[in-house]
Amino acid sequence: MPAVSPSVLPILMLFASNVFMTFAWYGHLKFKESWLPLAVLVSWGIAFFEYWLAVPANRWGSAVYSAAQLKTMQEVITLIVFAGFSVLYLKEPLGWNHGLGFALIALGAFFIFHKWS
Repeated sequence: MPAVSPSVLPILMLFASNVFMTFAWYGHLKFKESWLPLAVLVSWGIAFFEYWLAVPANRWGSAVYSAAQLKTMQEVITLIVFAGFSVLYLKEPLGWNHGLGFALIALGAFFIFHKWS
């Protein structure tokens, strides 16, 4: 079985880390009646696993991508994961304004990754 490409592995790890971080940051919103310090501790515990994915993803990814590219990937992945989380878990619809805002961020990502000659 072939290993995952060094250019793809960080992207997959950043997606997985974002799932953890999104639950850590926003998952408690479905449990607003729970004790806030407990929500913080549970969120912190979830974020612990996010770091075990994000830190190696960025370290290994830096062999292929610049820091600016890694950060840009992180932001775009965060929006993709959050959009799905918002609709599927929180049951909050996204509107045209969200789509437009995400598209503008994607346009910014294009400028970061485009090779200018």
